[in-house]
Amino acid sequence: MKNLKSNTIHKRGRPPKKDYDPEVLMQDLLDTVSEVYRTTREIKAIALELDLPPGKVKKLLITGNVLTYPEMKQIQDFLRQGKTMTEIQHMMGLSYSALHTYLPYSKAIYKMSEISQNAERVKTYKARKSAVTTLMAAPTQGHLWDCIVVFQNYPFHTVSGLPFSYTLKAGKNGEYTKELFIDRRENSKSLAWSSVRMAFERALEQQGAVFTRPKELADVRGVSYTFSLLWRFGMISVPEEMEKKLKGNRK
Repeated sequence: MKNLKSNTIHKRGRPPKKDYDPEVLMQDLLDTVSEVYRTTREIKAIALELDLPPGKVKKLLITGNVLTYPEMKQIQDFLRQGKTMTEIQHMMGLSYSALHTYLPYSKAIYKMSEISQNAERVKTYKARKSAVTTLMAAPTQGHLWDCIVVFQNYPFHTVSGLPFSYTLKAGKNGEYTKELFIDRRENSKSLAWSSVRMAFERALEQQGAVFTRPKELADVRGVSYTFSLLWRFGMISVPEEMEKKLKGNRK
C-alpha cells in the first residue's frame, strides 16, 4: 500500500512532457518577431505584443537578419582579431548585457522553461492575430467576444497613456461571465460587456470616422478602456499622436 501511494504521488507531481523541437520553435519565434516588426517597425511594440524584453527582441531581429547595427560589425571584427568579450566590452564602453544584444543567437534555446514560454508567446500572438483578422472581416458581436477572450492580460494603454489589462472569470458552467475585470496600477474596476457592445455598435455606425477622444465614440461607463480595446481590434481610427499614446508611448 505504501508503494502504491508513493507511485500515485509521483505520477501526479510530474506533468506530462510537451514534445517541443527547439530548432523548429526558435525559427517560429524568429518568424513571429520578424512579422510583427514588418507591421510596427518598433522594438518596443514587439516587446509589448510578445511579452519579451526589448533587448531580447533586438537580438532576435539581428538573428533573423532583419536588423543590422554598426556595433554588431564592430564586435564581430574585434572577435576575428582575437579579442575577448571582456576586452571588447571595455573598448566599446558597453555593459555585458548590452554587448550581447548586438550579437545573433549562435544556437537554438534548449532550456525547457524558456522553450515553453516562447511557444506560448507565439501561440498567443497567432490566436490574437487570427481573432482580429476575423473580426475585421466580419464585425459581429460574437467575433468581438472572441477577441475579448484571447486578449486577456494584454498590455493595453488608455489615451492618456495609462497601462491596464483585464481578465475574465468563469461561471459555474465553466463559461466566461460577460464582465471584464480591469487591472490598473492604481486600482481595479470591472467593465460590463453591455458597455463594450454599445461602443462597438456605435463604432460600426460611424465607420471611417477618426475619433479624437473616447466620449466621441460613446458616453458609457468605462469607455476609456473600451476605446483602447476597439482601436487595438482594428474597429476605430484615431489621429497619429493618439496612436502613440495607445501604444504606450507618452512622447
